[in-house]
Amino acid sequence: MKRFKGFIIKEFYHIFRDRRSLFILFGMPIAQILLFGFAITNEINNVDIAILDHSKDATTQEIINKIAASKYFSVNQFIEREADIEAAFKKGKIKAVLNFEKDFSKNLIKEGNATIQVLTDATDPNTANTISNFTNAILHKYQQEINKNNPIPYQILAQTHMIYNPELKSVFMFVPGVMTIILMLVSAMMTSISITKEKELGTMEILLVSPLTPFQVIIGKVVPYIFLSIINAAVIILLGIFIFKMPVQGSLFLLGVESVLFIITSLSLGILISTISNTQQTAMMISLMGLMLPTILLSGFVFPISSMPVPLQIISNIVPAKWFIIILKGVMLKGVGITFIWKETFILIGMTLFFIGVSIKKYKIRLE
Repeated sequence: MKRFKGFIIKEFYHIFRDRRSLFILFGMPIAQILLFGFAITNEINNVDIAILDHSKDATTQEIINKIAASKYFSVNQFIEREADIEAAFKKGKIKAVLNFEKDFSKNLIKEGNATIQVLTDATDPNTANTISNFTNAILHKYQQEINKNNPIPYQILAQTHMIYNPELKSVFMFVPGVMTIILMLVSAMMTSISITKEKELGTMEILLVSPLTPFQVIIGKVVPYIFLSIINAAVIILLGIFIFKMPVQGSLFLLGVESVLFIITSLSLGILISTISNTQQTAMMISLMGLMLPTILLSGFVFPISSMPVPLQIISNIVPAKWFIIILKGVMLKGVGITFIWKETFILIGMTLFFIGVSIKKYKIRLE
């Protein structure tokens, strides 16, 4: 019994001396509960919308004020012409446009009804549906207020149009998201494990004393994964197009170039993970747990980022998957060109250079 007690005490010492075990035991559950608690929500908050007011009278202004005052919407911009609606959506800064008909107030008083067209970006069907429901709820409440002492009740009609995905097919949301997760995890995990395997077996030093430079060794190990990941991406895109009938409204060439860029970003992240991991288990743990949760929860794949608390919105900016999903939806569903996704493209390029730069610096310290 005394030996057994000593053995248990020894195990406790081992656990408390191992910072990684402590992080897995205490850090990961806290991080997960915070992420799940804040990120998983079906509500929307401060969704950016645009207003196209053909009438510009007291009634439309009152409705706009009601909508802007709600916690659900934030009036991001005012549009003057219907021709500008599509460009506003393609820029990706708004999720809906409220289009007030001409002579809105006059029609409401004389004819008893007036119409508001609610255009929503249905590349994310869940968010589009929620926006439509919340808009209708605000309009319904406003009708009740103005009809309190009115013998002939006024009626405001909300005509909802889902653009880019009028049938609200959920597969249009899942294919870009799943494609992003697969490319991110496979590319990053395979690279990190491949390099840490050499380090773990002690064969990395043998490679480095060969005539090749450390940089050539690292690149040589990564290049095969670039080609394999490109094949992987092509298969996923073809499955999406032919099996799930996913449209590609934009350029296939641009889609391919952006996919290669994201693959290189993921691979460079894998190299970075390999520089801070000495064993395959550690590399796999960081790749799976450290990348999968943020990729699913903080990329906008499942849950709208605008509804999350501000700290999580800021953290989401350092998740490469967020920017690639914006690019994928833009090219595949909206048919946008590089002029609408240049910012996301430059962010991915910047992340790639950062990951490679830090990795090279760390490898120089270890291997020179």
